[in-house]
Amino acid sequence: MRIACVHQGYELYGSDRSFAESVAALSTAYLGAEIDVVLPRSGPIVSLLEESATRIAFEPLWVLRRRSILRLATAGIARLPAALARAARRLHGSDLVYINTSVILDHMLAARFFRDKALLHIHEIPEGVALKILRTIVLWSGAEIIFNSQATRTAFALPAHMRTHVVYNGVAGPSAPEPMTYDGQRPLRLLMLGRINWNKGQEILLEAIARLPLEVRQRLELRIVGSAFENAERERTLAALVAEMNLTGQVGIEPFIPEASPLYRWADVVAVPSRRSESLGRVAIEAMAFGRPPIVSAIGGLMEVVEDAHTGWLVSPGDASALAERLRAIIENPSAWRSFPAAARARYEALFNEKTAASAIVAIAAAKLCRSASPCSTGKGAPVTPDAR
Repeated sequence: MRIACVHQGYELYGSDRSFAESVAALSTAYLGAEIDVVLPRSGPIVSLLEESATRIAFEPLWVLRRRSILRLATAGIARLPAALARAARRLHGSDLVYINTSVILDHMLAARFFRDKALLHIHEIPEGVALKILRTIVLWSGAEIIFNSQATRTAFALPAHMRTHVVYNGVAGPSAPEPMTYDGQRPLRLLMLGRINWNKGQEILLEAIARLPLEVRQRLELRIVGSAFENAERERTLAALVAEMNLTGQVGIEPFIPEASPLYRWADVVAVPSRRSESLGRVAIEAMAFGRPPIVSAIGGLMEVVEDAHTGWLVSPGDASALAERLRAIIENPSAWRSFPAAARARYEALFNEKTAASAIVAIAAAKLCRSASPCSTGKGAPVTPDAR
């Protein structure tokens, strides 16, 4: 058996880690299969894939990104026929092709002619024209779809005849949550982790902290950890904003690191102040795995992750005043959220643990292989059937 797994990234952010976890699940379930992984270039993700993949190939995938649309529509068009030919050969020569995210256009277009083999995993909620384009291409592909949240499935609004599933991303967490030590006697340790860009809302969080009274602000430490995607200027601009707001004493900006466990152990609370819809919210899930309640924007899949006033807090997206008010209450009244860490961990274990997600993805893959007349069981010999929704 040959299974191909195609991904548009090469770093170690949320969709990258989710892809690596899916590859590992398929590799474990189908022990004798050849697992071919395809990436646009080498990068940090390779270290997570080496154990699961039979081969890792680097190819010039035809990936739709907002900043590259003009280039793809002009000079990039010349590369499309070769990219489509590579994708078609891969689909033809594989029993199953797992395509991670909806922006890998060459494989999505070629999937139209190999519908029984294409499994598309969508982790993003595009907006405006991008959503219309991607939805049209998803419809054209006819692929079977895994959405990472109800919010993502709702955004794409596919017709009922298409075979779709919702599987929450599974996240590997510590064997037990970290103890909570914040009692209001020391500064609250606030963490924001993820890519630096406008959508993630770093500026909103800084504005909220700047709105706090000085005596409250001094009881807070914020670490912003992450990097901009191939855009050092964005990182310099954020650092300059910290200085401009006179927040240097409370706020530190650090580059992305592949292993975030020490950061979650340091933190008391984790912030996800996204301006636009998150399809799910991996950082919030990771925080809950460590017993760290997240404060997140009430938008998209984040509302499926966090139970407001129970496992964390929901605030209006883009509302620095509301975020400042919530931060002040968290700092001044820690006893009001003493139960949140344990509740957050319990919700992680119930919905977002790695084994649950892996089992669901393997079940969907196994059922698809059955329908295409390939072996109908996992590598351990146990047939599995998913729930198509």
